[in-house]
This record gives sequence, C-alpha cells and structure tokens, in this order.
Amino acid sequence: MAMPYPFTSLLLLLVVPFSQAASQSPLPLGSLPAVPTLPLLQALQPRAPGSPGWQVGPASGQPLRYMLNLYRRAADREGRPRRSRSLGTNTIRLVQASSHGGQPWTGRWYLQALTYHLEGQPEAEHLLRATVVYLPSLSLAHSRLLCALELVVAGETPRVMLSPTAPPRHGWAEVDVTPYMVLGNSSVGSLALRHVCVRAGRAGSHDAPVAPGHPFLLLYLNDTQAGLAPPAAEPHRHRRDTRTLAHDLPNYLREQGGEKSDCSLRPFPVSFAQLGWDHWIIAPHRYNPRYCKGTCPHLLRYDYHAPNHAVVQSFVHQLVDANVPRPSCVPYRYSPISVLMIERNGGILYKEYENMIAESCTCR
Repeated sequence: MAMPYPFTSLLLLLVVPFSQAASQSPLPLGSLPAVPTLPLLQALQPRAPGSPGWQVGPASGQPLRYMLNLYRRAADREGRPRRSRSLGTNTIRLVQASSHGGQPWTGRWYLQALTYHLEGQPEAEHLLRATVVYLPSLSLAHSRLLCALELVVAGETPRVMLSPTAPPRHGWAEVDVTPYMVLGNSSVGSLALRHVCVRAGRAGSHDAPVAPGHPFLLLYLNDTQAGLAPPAAEPHRHRRDTRTLAHDLPNYLREQGGEKSDCSLRPFPVSFAQLGWDHWIIAPHRYNPRYCKGTCPHLLRYDYHAPNHAVVQSFVHQLVDANVPRPSCVPYRYSPISVLMIERNGGILYKEYENMIAESCTCR
C-alpha cells in the first residue's frame, strides 16, 4: 500500500497562508531546513544563492525580456508547460558574452569582439542545438543601425559571416552556431564572434554613438539527471482491469457505486517571495504542488484508476478483516513545471522539472 504524500513537515515551511505571503518578510535562507520536503524546492536548493561571490542583482535588459517571452510561450502562469510548446528539450541556458577591446566605434562602424565562455557546463547536460540571438536592426533618432555577426576562428581569415536561420521574429534574429560548438565528441571551451554594425541614414544626420546590446548565446540542452528526463508512458490498462474486477465483487458492494468520497486534490501554494528566492527565480512566482487527501470509498470505481491490488484490499477490509486498512488517497497523475531562474554567473536558465504538480488522485 502506498504511503500518503509527505506533507506533514510542510507546516514548518510556511506558517502563514499564501494569500498573506506578499505582506510578510522573506524567511532567511538559514531557516529553511524543511525546504527539501517539496520535490521542486529540493531540486532548486543546490542552485540557490548562499556561497561567497554570488552577487545577483535584479535581472533586466534584452536577454531577460527574450527569455521571459520564451517562457510565456512555453508555460502558463502556474509554470505548467504548454502542449503547444516546441522547444524540443527540457533545458535552455542563456550565456552572456564578455567583451574585450577598446573603443568599438570608428566613424559609422561599430566593431566589438565577443567571447562566450562555456567551461563548467554540467556533464548531465547534452548539447542539442546552439544559437546566437541578436538584433539585426536598431532604430535611432535620425538613422538606423544594421548589424551582423562574424565567426572568429584563430589563425583563419577572412572571418565567416553568419546568416540567420529564419526571418527575424519580433525583431530578433537567430544564427545557428551548433557546428562550431562541437569538436569531435566534445564541446569547445569558448566561442568567439565579432559584432559588426553600420550606421545607415541620410547624409549629414548625426546620432550619438549608442552601443547596441550584446548578442547572447542560447544552449538547447537535454538534461539527463534524475527528475528531468521525460517519464515513460504510463500503461492504460488500469481502467479496464479495475472495471472488470469491480464488477465481479458481491452485489451489495456494487450497489454502493454511488457512494461519494472526499479523496480529492487540495491546494498547497508556496510563494518564492516568502522563501526569499524571488530575486533569482524569475518565473513562476509561486509553486502549487497540490496533494491528495480524504477517505477512499468502499467501492473503488473505474474512474479512480485504482490498481487491482487496491480493489482487493478494499474488499478484504469490508468482508474479511477490518484490521486491514483501507486504501490510501494518493496522487495518480502529475504534470511538470517550468522554472526560469538566474544562475550564479549571471546567465539565465530555463528548466523543466518532471512530476512536480499533482493533477489527479487515486486510491492505493
């Protein structure tokens, strides 16, 4: 018999209702011994700030806006991934460039060398695709900046001009750099590009030399660590088997088919602001894993998706030995949750965690 979902110690985690969370002070990180109780918080805690050198300010700028748009296309407000999403992976990492060189402006031309450092990527994350995102056109007061990217390969000239893989979307263009990210069977340690822009406009027009935002690198990754790999498909035989076995029970049990049960989903929202994590978790703003609670009915009808063992256990409890406990009310189906967060190095990470939100209940 499956044990109920372990929510007892969660009372230590939140002592005020979620509706009051916005008006309460965040809990200090040192007072969160119960965080691992919830599976998502257990998965996120190793990424939480707390070690020396972690300096994360409010996320802003073009990279954040781009990732927020990506998140909203991929997940709803509760963080549930949308069925229509087409990311093709469970992890997307945004890597910001480090610039080097002197004054990038020379007359009408803007030339900026950029390097994306890729050292320290987790071994469980396997690269599927890599793109560089940039603005090919930027409007100024009296002119326009037209921009492109060049691949810098040591010892080779001329540089390779990179072309967008598709027409710009909402002003953004993406360049596929996957072939330049893999050398043999391993990933390269860095990627070097040159951001080239020219100011185009009427003769005599003068605009202040505004620096365009740095292009950023997106790594589409398949994270194979536990809790992130897509789950195996569930067998569909429970409903058929349970209905057959339930129909073989004595008539007086079948007559109780209309019996009501209070085994149902219950909310348990957790605010990231209440945990003091809202400065590095961008979305969603809360996590509602939900749980199952209530008494299971005497007759486990097919719509409960209960296994045959639970049907037999309920039958034994009713007719043979009342000391045999009735089946327990537990989650039956889960959904994943998508989280957008800031990383230690200032990058932005999108990650989907499987089996984090209870969607229905059963009796086992």
